[in-house]
Amino acid sequence: MTSRTILISGAANGLGAAFLQAYCTQSKTNVVAIDRARITTHHDNVQTYQVDLTQEASIREFAEQIKNTPIDLVIHSAGIRGLVPHLEQEHHGNVEACETLEAMDLATMNTTFQINAAGTFLLFRAILPNLHLAKDPKVIIMSSRMGSVGNNAAGNRAAGSAYAYRASKAALNAIVRSFVVDVPEMTFVMCHPGRVETKLVKWREEGAISAEESVDGLLPLIEGWGKEDSGKFYDRFGETIEW
Repeated sequence: MTSRTILISGAANGLGAAFLQAYCTQSKTNVVAIDRARITTHHDNVQTYQVDLTQEASIREFAEQIKNTPIDLVIHSAGIRGLVPHLEQEHHGNVEACETLEAMDLATMNTTFQINAAGTFLLFRAILPNLHLAKDPKVIIMSSRMGSVGNNAAGNRAAGSAYAYRASKAALNAIVRSFVVDVPEMTFVMCHPGRVETKLVKWREEGAISAEESVDGLLPLIEGWGKEDSGKFYDRFGETIEW
């Protein structure tokens, strides 16, 4: 097995940190870990960078720092939940109260779109030269079932509300599908990792699984996904999610 380089975004905590821990212990694997927060690691095969996806200059600077480094696999975990900040304090433990039709505001919508959708576009475009240097580059995006328009329908118990998060994840999926068309030599796969206990929400949601449990199930799927899966949208069990 030849060595490979894996880029993990959102690597400071949650899913990204769990992916970092899983991959940094694999042999012949180098990891480039990015987050807007400082990343702590003691592994010699990990390079860390502070990158703010809301700042194009920060992304450009990062791309320059890793210039000429082939990237074989991208795990894109960076993102936010899109809850109205002051309501997270007032309604601790109640996600629904923080993202309703009445509660949602423009600032939350804009910030969520900027990170989940626009930031993803800017990052992927910036690292395309690195992906082109790899033999069979693959990009795995942590999306969400809540970004499925078809799933957000009357009669579905989990439908409605969550305006910023749903819309930003649907936009993310649309952006990725355009990459599939415009850069057909690469593989792009969107994945719903499950309801995971991360810092996207300031408390543990009922029924949430650990980031480690989600990642343990995803690792073999990620290794198995190839060109025939490019542009597809899967859950953490490998089942197709409707658009």
